[in-house]
Amino acid sequence: MASGSDRNPIIIGGLPSQVPDFDPEETQEWLDSLDAAVDERGRERARYLMLRLIERAREKRVAVPEMRSTDYVNTIATKDEPFFPGNEEIERKILNATRWNAAVMVSRAQRPGIGVGGHIATFASSASLYDVGFNHFFRGKDEGDGGDQIFFQGHASPGIYARAFLLDRLSEQRLDAFRQEKSKAPYGLSSYPHPRLMPDFWEFPTVSMGLGPLGAIFQARMNRYMEARGIADTSASHVWAFLGDGEMDEPESLGQLSIAAREGLDNLTFVVNCNLQRLDGPVRGNGKIIQELESQFRGAGWNVIKLVWDRSWDPLLAQDRDGILVNKLNTTPDGQFQTYATETGSYIRDHFFGDDHRLRAMVEGMTDDQILHLGRGGHDHKKIYAAFSAAKAHAGQPTVILAQTVKGWTLGPNFEGRNATHQMKKLTVADLKGFRDRLHLPISDRELEDGAPPYYHPGRNSEEIQYMHDRRKGLGGYVPTRVVRAKPLELPEEKTYASVKKGSGQQSIATTMAFVRLLKDLMRDKEIGKRFVLIAPDEYRTFGMDSFFPSAKIYNPLGQQYESVDRDLLLAYKESPTGQMLHDGISEAGCTASLIAAGSAYATHGEPLIPVYVFYSMFGFQRTGDQFWQMADQLARGFVLGATAGRTTLTGEGLQHADGHSQLLASTNPGCVAYDPAYGFEIAHIVKDGLRRMYGPDAEDVFYYLTVYNEPIQHPAEPANVDVDGILKGVHRFSEGTSGSIPAQILASGVAVPWALEAQRILAADWNVRADVWSATSWNELRREAVEVERHNLLHPEEEQRVPYVTRKLSGSGGPFVAVSDWMRSVPDQIARWVPGTYQSLGADGFGFADTRGAARRFFHIDAQSIVVAVLTELAREGKVDRSVLKQAIDRYQLLEVAAADPGAAGGDA
Repeated sequence: MASGSDRNPIIIGGLPSQVPDFDPEETQEWLDSLDAAVDERGRERARYLMLRLIERAREKRVAVPEMRSTDYVNTIATKDEPFFPGNEEIERKILNATRWNAAVMVSRAQRPGIGVGGHIATFASSASLYDVGFNHFFRGKDEGDGGDQIFFQGHASPGIYARAFLLDRLSEQRLDAFRQEKSKAPYGLSSYPHPRLMPDFWEFPTVSMGLGPLGAIFQARMNRYMEARGIADTSASHVWAFLGDGEMDEPESLGQLSIAAREGLDNLTFVVNCNLQRLDGPVRGNGKIIQELESQFRGAGWNVIKLVWDRSWDPLLAQDRDGILVNKLNTTPDGQFQTYATETGSYIRDHFFGDDHRLRAMVEGMTDDQILHLGRGGHDHKKIYAAFSAAKAHAGQPTVILAQTVKGWTLGPNFEGRNATHQMKKLTVADLKGFRDRLHLPISDRELEDGAPPYYHPGRNSEEIQYMHDRRKGLGGYVPTRVVRAKPLELPEEKTYASVKKGSGQQSIATTMAFVRLLKDLMRDKEIGKRFVLIAPDEYRTFGMDSFFPSAKIYNPLGQQYESVDRDLLLAYKESPTGQMLHDGISEAGCTASLIAAGSAYATHGEPLIPVYVFYSMFGFQRTGDQFWQMADQLARGFVLGATAGRTTLTGEGLQHADGHSQLLASTNPGCVAYDPAYGFEIAHIVKDGLRRMYGPDAEDVFYYLTVYNEPIQHPAEPANVDVDGILKGVHRFSEGTSGSIPAQILASGVAVPWALEAQRILAADWNVRADVWSATSWNELRREAVEVERHNLLHPEEEQRVPYVTRKLSGSGGPFVAVSDWMRSVPDQIARWVPGTYQSLGADGFGFADTRGAARRFFHIDAQSIVVAVLTELAREGKVDRSVLKQAIDRYQLLEVAAADPGAAGGDA
């Protein structure tokens, strides 16, 4: 209902709605009937009745407009606002102190010799929104559960630090170390919400805009998932996401709204701070972003609460009997409202109220100063409280609160509503004095004129500070706080890994299937089996994981209300409210958000989950790489499986599916432990070690990335003298050469190991070369360890110099080294400087294409015959074979003829 008015929107869905009421008595009867349905049967029943009426109206061809947008006024009418339970005067003083300290912290960080800056204006606009949340809504973790999960807007971090300072959670020394994380260690404060940098404070990284709303949706869903499966009681947890209106332009911000509505996530509230500005200008200068967002959220099935105007507008709206004021609000574009925020009261009188005598009459009794202070709803504690209360009480839908504010609010005329506020980091003495006066703070002129401006604290025993502590105590503790209560898991016994270590015998299987076999055994474990969370983007069958459907089932809070078309099959599609598998449709972004929420449950709710996210390799690090950084920043743990890996292995799919670079992308993420295993026994040891490192007694904040393939090969049994240490550190000798007199070394990873073994055979049979074959399970881990060794040696020249593992491992091996993989050469080239000998790499550089595996490998010259020629080339360079053999070998194996290559194995989706 519009504040102070019962009118409908002027235009809804293209149809006029200002229709006169010819029979008010009948209208009232209909309204009374609806009220009775709500009172007697509840909101859910009333909602159902309304939907049925709309359906019947359309059947009767009654033109019912779609409620996509409503008047540009508050959704909650003044008469419907609840009692405000707080002390508004004390809360105003608290907020003023917080505003001051946030701005001063950033200004001090811009002092000469430091100049690290920060952002002031975002928090200035959203401060009241946060303050009401802190004082009345945000639940802490002191009760032993996860409390509420709050996704703070990244650029508002100074305000969150400033409030923590008042509560003695952060010292003045720490505020002065803002953005100086190393030079002022251990007191440094991160620029934005970064759990990895401040693991006891922040829970969710949000400053990569768009990932906050995406993460919040899937966090709310994960809460429901954990409760449905009996892992944690999350019924009292509410997810809050504080966002910017400019941020909503990011595709990730709005891309997953439908899943929140589809699953009825009423444990989720978005609060969009609509200050009408992006970083450098208006969001919708010629339009109305609140109206636009309302339409989008309504269309997606969300409950929308608009919080547009503060209480000073209530008397004016109450006078608006003919709708002229509402019409003016509806038709004034955002760019003009932004201008009003920077102008005088007389300007607003002339330009907003001045073009209609009825509008002029409304403000005749108001001074210019009163007109100037007609405010935005996002700065009014009582209006905010009403919106937050309504959001928490709403059932069956997620809620978005669209709160209008002024960017830079209270910072003075040089900041408020200005396009450049995002880049303004320092207040002048005149700005500080005006800001102080606006906030009524007891700070003298001399304190502002001499050196850096001071922080303000009213005193530990002051009424304001005691109020803050009391409110947080009543709400279950301080926020934000990150707590790790999870206990180490009891890990599976060795026998769990036995079946995959036996190899595949005469059967050919892909490494994807080897992993799935191991996963099935792990999920049978009575201690950790239930903690696995399977995640895939609409490709479970492709990865051979349909075998999990009958037992693990697919999570759906509504269950399966239909007969599956494949119900007669043994591996029929099966949904369940307690399902273990997350099937997020064709959405890698949604799947990765599920991965992050599950992977951080050990901290969020104190209950470890073991997510296993399996995806088409090309569509992982390339498509959602930003989220993998978010995962690392959030200290999430779990397994990431890039299936159908390699540039030549996924035959027929072509360029956009041919992944030859994800291992290189993974190497850039410090939280990612990446492997490229060749055989099942290697996978067993890697997964076992991953479980130990991520879920054992000394758990580490890492996640494991394995690239697995869809090419069927025979998997050998684990060798009797298996080098487990080598497998885990990145390289082990798999096959020692037994024939030939000229030594050489071949390093291969993943699906390339069988090519290397074939090259080993050819070199011995045709060229008298005795080549050893090494399985390089992780080029990335070899490089990471070597870099750390060099760093140590650089800084400790007086100590005995360390030697990288790869150098120690390969030293003493005779002959040149040739490296090969189904990745671009940059992947094996990572270790080139530490290999103790002549080194050459082969790789699939360039774009992929559709063809047979053999043809593709011949084209890139990474097949067995090309490896042979590469080894001979390096031997010729060392003078161990005559160079004339090189042309002979090229001709003999027809390396210049792509069509001459053996097509290789066909099929193998999994």
